[in-house]
Amino acid sequence: MVEVAATGWNQTGLQPQARRGRSLSWEREHLQTATLSKMLALESMAYLHKALNFLQDLFESVGIPEDQRLERTEVVKSLLDIIISEEETNKKRLLESIALHRKQLDSLCFELNVERFQEEEGITIVQLENDLRLQLEVRSKQKVARMQELRRLQEQDRAFCELFHTPPYGMEWDSVPSLEELDQFRGYLATLAETEAFRQEEFGRAKRQILFLTEELNYTPDSSFEKDILCEDEDISDLSLEKLAALHDLLHQLETLRTENEIVCEELHFQIQKLWDILQVPYEERKALATLMTRSVAKRRKALQSEVDRLEKLRIQNLKKVIEPIRKELALYWGKCFYSQEQRDAFTPYYDEDYTETLLQLHDTEVVQLKHYYEVHRELFEGIQKWEENWKLFLEFERKASDPSRFINRGGNLLKEERQRARLQKTFLKLEEELKAQIDLWEQEHSKTFLVNGQKFMEYVTEQWEMHRLEKEKAKQERHLKKSQQIEVEMLYGSASKIPSKREGLGSKMAGRALKTLNASPQEANRTFELDETILNNGCSRLSPLQRNFQIDSVARTYSAFSQEFSEASKSVDNSEVFNSTNL
Repeated sequence: MVEVAATGWNQTGLQPQARRGRSLSWEREHLQTATLSKMLALESMAYLHKALNFLQDLFESVGIPEDQRLERTEVVKSLLDIIISEEETNKKRLLESIALHRKQLDSLCFELNVERFQEEEGITIVQLENDLRLQLEVRSKQKVARMQELRRLQEQDRAFCELFHTPPYGMEWDSVPSLEELDQFRGYLATLAETEAFRQEEFGRAKRQILFLTEELNYTPDSSFEKDILCEDEDISDLSLEKLAALHDLLHQLETLRTENEIVCEELHFQIQKLWDILQVPYEERKALATLMTRSVAKRRKALQSEVDRLEKLRIQNLKKVIEPIRKELALYWGKCFYSQEQRDAFTPYYDEDYTETLLQLHDTEVVQLKHYYEVHRELFEGIQKWEENWKLFLEFERKASDPSRFINRGGNLLKEERQRARLQKTFLKLEEELKAQIDLWEQEHSKTFLVNGQKFMEYVTEQWEMHRLEKEKAKQERHLKKSQQIEVEMLYGSASKIPSKREGLGSKMAGRALKTLNASPQEANRTFELDETILNNGCSRLSPLQRNFQIDSVARTYSAFSQEFSEASKSVDNSEVFNSTNL
């Protein structure tokens, strides 16, 4: 009967109006509105009611007894109960799955730091369970992806930590990072990558310089670090700040050592040149040194030191030849520093004839000290030297002033001489004042006396003027003695005939003598005109106002004092007593 019912069921076409190719579950999953759900429920109830009525008609038409009808009805009920029980079990399973999915999904959303899943209203249990399951799968995949990305980034960070010797990035391994945290982590690693590239370049550059300097200096590493640096390949496994600092320290040490070697080479080269000059080494031998200057610093220093040692041996073998130029240089600086003879005699090794290395050292030391003394007081010494030159020029003018021939020469030489004398007067006055002020200041600063030829400068100046006065006085006395002797001879034997070639010559000569008297210095101002008197009176002396004498009793101590006294003495001369050719 069941089989017939099934056959009748299929033949009558009373099955639900489900579209072919689509299951009922698919219909339920895609029905979105409550109206469709109600229509399905009504359709099911109508179908069930129609099926029961059809079954009742079959029972009656067949004539099935009542007890069998009840039995078959119970079978239908039991089937319905089984279906209902299964559906209730399925519903319970779905609800339990929904609860579990909700819990897992909430946990994942919290770990992923995203908003909770918003359930759609008015959907079936199956659809809700399906949505939750799909959302859970999506979130689980996101978690796995983030954790995998975190592991990958942490591996990179661990490599950087080993390379830089720095602590790891501050992120927990077990927690799920947010997208922002992952972005920050990536940015941090990108910065480390740039740092790695920069430090590798810096390390390579420093290493190349170190290798060059070690070869240049012939440097042998003495520590394990230096050996590691020089032997390390290009695959650098340590780029820590400590190692880079040590690398730069080594580079700075080598650069300093190279600079020191360069300075030593320059000193050795200067010493060689000095020894060449002392030993008078020919130019051909000196040219050989040029080939040494192209070598590395270490080789150059070694070669220069060898050359210095060789020249030093020659110098010791030729001490006398070496000491004599030093003594000349010493005498030169004595003169520049205006040393007196007593100061020069104080350096007794200068007169020692026992030529030894000790004697050479004493001379070298004295020259160095004297050079330093001269350089420190160069300005004062140059000023005094300029005063000496002006003093010599002044003495030259004095000598010319006593030469009568200067009035005979033509061409304006006398005018030029007077202009030069005027310029000298201005320079002399200014220079003396400046030197006196500078020396006074120096003596106040150093609390000692500044000596020139063993004397104070102004005492030295006074002494020069006194010596000049004494020489003029001596010359005047010699002239007076010569004139007196000449007068005595003329008085005893008569004067010789003196017929001038030209009358103008005598007048010029007399005028020159008179002008010379007026332009003479104060010490010459007391010169008399006995010779002129004798000439005009044929050798006979005539007492007249022409036997005047003007003399400056005080001694001029400076050029300014001399100029002032000379001016005063010149004003006292009476112009009417000057001889010229018209008085004959």
